[in-house]
Amino acid sequence: MIRRNPQFARTLALASIAAIGLVATSAPPALAGSGGFSNTGSMNVARIDHTATLLSNGEVLVAGGNNNRDGYLSSAEVYHPSSGKWTLTGRMTVPRDGHDAVLLQNGEVLVAGGIDASTNGCTTLATAELYNPSTGTWTGTGSMSVGRYSFTLTLLPNGEVLAAGGTNCGNGGLLSAELYNPATRTWRATGTMTSGNQNTGAVLLQNGRVFVVGNDNIYNPSAGTWSSTTPPPTFAHIPLALLPNGDVFAAGTIQGALMFNPSTAQWTNFAPPPCETTRQGCESAAALLNTGKVLVAGGATFVNARPYPIEETNGLAALLDPSTLIWTSTGSMSKSRLGETMTVLLNGQALVAGGDTFDKHLGHLVQIASAELYTP
Repeated sequence: MIRRNPQFARTLALASIAAIGLVATSAPPALAGSGGFSNTGSMNVARIDHTATLLSNGEVLVAGGNNNRDGYLSSAEVYHPSSGKWTLTGRMTVPRDGHDAVLLQNGEVLVAGGIDASTNGCTTLATAELYNPSTGTWTGTGSMSVGRYSFTLTLLPNGEVLAAGGTNCGNGGLLSAELYNPATRTWRATGTMTSGNQNTGAVLLQNGRVFVVGNDNIYNPSAGTWSSTTPPPTFAHIPLALLPNGDVFAAGTIQGALMFNPSTAQWTNFAPPPCETTRQGCESAAALLNTGKVLVAGGATFVNARPYPIEETNGLAALLDPSTLIWTSTGSMSKSRLGETMTVLLNGQALVAGGDTFDKHLGHLVQIASAELYTP
């Protein structure tokens, strides 16, 4: 399971963001060779800070986010792997950015929280809604007790959903957490974290507990309690990946990538990917592939330009073999990106969609609608 938070990715970029013309192409996917990226159909709407959820039927639902032409988005669309096309589907009840989404056991998608900054001031959302893939429609459901953005949603083995942390319009990291019951469509409070932090990520561990990276807390669903755990030796951030052996991969910095062992509560620091340097990052998004390897791709590259330095985007990618903790380079994306989503399809390919790209002619970032596929 991969968790990422687009808010972190955007902090890597120093350039200003400007509008991009929206595109609506639907070319069938041209499969790349092993270890390469290939273009597939573009989304109908350029977006960043969106969610991407793999549906039970193998399609991918993308929802919300923002772009500088339309502002904060309520639109949603579905990717069809068989054709490589995107089709618009029902709109959410409100625009959302910094929200989260999770696939429920009944096949519906729960979306909650975020910001609707299209209103005056900062409006943190406590509302939630459900997407029905059969009808392509959204319906409101019970609201959380507090508005949250940059928080985490995690599906528990019993079918309930844990919402944890985040922030509330500049009020700092929230300590509260709550559970959504799909049967009653209501939320209830569950324990208090020992520390609050936004821009966190969460992983459901093999023992059924939830590990929240960023505030180093573990949630015990049977007791409804939180406990602190060992902090990482260096800065750890999302994206995250739960590995087949039960360990958790966390993206790092030039000081190294990180692995957390839940059994010992110990971190292992190891070499960063070859595309990660003091002037460059390439872990904007990640996915645990069906091969057991972790794919990371995209980020910012520092350029000592004149009259002032800038950070451009890159399409660099790398593969981690968790059994050896050795990285290898792999094919680069056809489009440089930052803040994209990455979703592993049922056929084993990884779908990359949206994000920001640096436009050298304009001299700043633009949001993009393009998408591509990685073939292991």
